[in-house]
Amino acid sequence: MGAIALVTDSTSDIPREVRERLGIEMIPLTVHFGDEAYLDNVNLQPVEFYEKLQSFQGLPKSSQPSPADFLAVFERLIAEGKQVISINLSSALSGTYQSALLARSMLEDESPVTVIDSKSASYGYGMLVVKAAELAEQGASREEIIEAVTRLKESTKLYFLVDTLEYLHKGGRIGRASALFGSLLNIKPILTIDSEGYVNALDKARGQKRAFARIVELLEADFAGGPVDLNVVVTPGRTEMAEELIALLKERFPIRNYLQSAIGPVIGTHAGPGTVGIFMSPAVTE
Repeated sequence: MGAIALVTDSTSDIPREVRERLGIEMIPLTVHFGDEAYLDNVNLQPVEFYEKLQSFQGLPKSSQPSPADFLAVFERLIAEGKQVISINLSSALSGTYQSALLARSMLEDESPVTVIDSKSASYGYGMLVVKAAELAEQGASREEIIEAVTRLKESTKLYFLVDTLEYLHKGGRIGRASALFGSLLNIKPILTIDSEGYVNALDKARGQKRAFARIVELLEADFAGGPVDLNVVVTPGRTEMAEELIALLKERFPIRNYLQSAIGPVIGTHAGPGTVGIFMSPAVTE
């Protein structure tokens, strides 16, 4: 079996130019505004989604790809003589990973396909997909790629803020965090995704500035000043809310690599507008 192909789903929030450059296959989830259905990051882009969200009465919903969606991509790539690594949204947040597993089980020979539960969301696992694709491009073996992705996942810290917990609560994705926790006057919950892939309230602060300062403190404890790689996701049109936090991080850490990505429609459906997420990992030294 020859080259290795990377497959992911649209909730990885990998910028399209990065996906295209690295040849990453993306299988979209679906966003439903009432009777209208849109393919995430295909015929509904992030800016369009948030514009529709402002005028929509109620909350949109999302649905996972079917096993047949994954199977069609797996079979095409295998026919091209490729091995496949599929890295997907946390199984605690979606059935997407299960759809990929079912597709793998439908293959006559399952060995060319490896399906990984990221136990993360958005660019928290998009960065894993990108790392895997870069290694595949360099000729790394499947075992080497999986080992490197596992190391990166274990060394990455994720913290994020939302304007309101309403979307996470009503969408059933808030896990152990309490919606009431964030309804107190000007209290900003600092959220993370735990080792099992659930959204969890880690800490709280009164007001955005204090929340940002607390996130910096947490990251300083995690990384002792760097050097680090920094990835940021933010609601389109709300990048100003992230600028202060990014500036604080750039003051405190020597940042080797930096990428900012838009939070896509499906993640936005459950996190809501006004979300910023920080993914930090030790910088890779050559």
